[in-house]
Amino acid sequence: MAQALLTGTKLRLVFQVGMDEEGKPIMKSKTFSNVKKDSTTDQLFQAAIAISGLTNDMLNNLERNDTSEILAE
Repeated sequence: MAQALLTGTKLRLVFQVGMDEEGKPIMKSKTFSNVKKDSTTDQLFQAAIAISGLTNDMLNNLERNDTSEILAE
């Protein structure tokens, strides 16, 4: 049986920075590495709201990206 060992967590914020000529939204993202692996969803959400308050762009999406190492027992 194999086990997954959580090795890292990243927080990715996606912002809408404007509209193109066809009226489609233009998106840009910012990824923060070295996020505490035991951070809760609510803590990450609060951090994202605080960070987005420092910019004029609208926060469109928030993602948590976990990385795991698969180990054989």
